[in-house]
This record gives sequence, C-alpha cells and structure tokens, in this order.
Amino acid sequence: MAVRDDVVNAIAAFSLFADLSGPQLEEVAHLFDESFFGQGERILRQGVSGSGFYIILEGTAGIRVDNVDRSTLKAGDYFGEISCLLGEVPVADIVAQTPLRCLVLPAAQLEGFLTAHPRIMYRLLQGEARKLKNTTKWLS
Repeated sequence: MAVRDDVVNAIAAFSLFADLSGPQLEEVAHLFDESFFGQGERILRQGVSGSGFYIILEGTAGIRVDNVDRSTLKAGDYFGEISCLLGEVPVADIVAQTPLRCLVLPAAQLEGFLTAHPRIMYRLLQGEARKLKNTTKWLS
C-alpha cells in the first residue's frame, strides 16, 4: 500500500500510535494493507475464523458474542488482536454496522510488528487492560 496522507493523518490521531513521529507513522502505514467491508458484512466469525489485526479508519463495527450485540467499535479502535496473539479462533463476531475501512496486518506479522515497535506494544497492552477492566465484574 502506498503511503497516503489521509492514512497517516488518521492514524496520527489514534491513541495506539500517539507516541510515533511522522516518519514512524509513515513506516507503519506501509506495513498494513487496507480493506473495505460493506454494511452488515461479518469480518471475524466467533469460533471459526480470524486472520489478522484490524484498525478501523472509518465507520463502525459491532462486537457480537453468541448472537448478542455487546459493544460498538469506531475509528481508532482495533480488533482481532486476541486471536492473533493467542493463535486461537475469535471469541466474538465483528460485524460492520456501517461501511468500514480498515488497516489490516496478517496474524503472522503481528508479533514482529509489536516487538519492533515497543511503544505501540505498550499502548496495545494498555488497551487490553482497559478492555479487561470494562468487561470484568468484581465480586464484593
């Protein structure tokens, strides 16, 4: 994918890439492919298939677990990382609620990408901690 100013400008505003300089953002944009999904299209299938790490550039997607809508993802949010990191099938469906434009990194490349970019890895870890905090119900 050729580096386009719109992609670099979009990811510059995302918390995942907040610590990167302009040249680093351009480098990251080179590493990802771009994919488009139509409204209602299922990107990941719970328990069946997961093949990459997705970052939403435009649009919204729903997280659906056991046919129950759980949350909505928007520009700057990402998904697929759990499947990639654990080498397991997705724990949820991800369904485009509106036309969706995403950056995509194949699962096999995620570990190398994260180890080469420790600040992004740290931001991803923070995001995972937030997700866990928001989904865990503590017993009193």
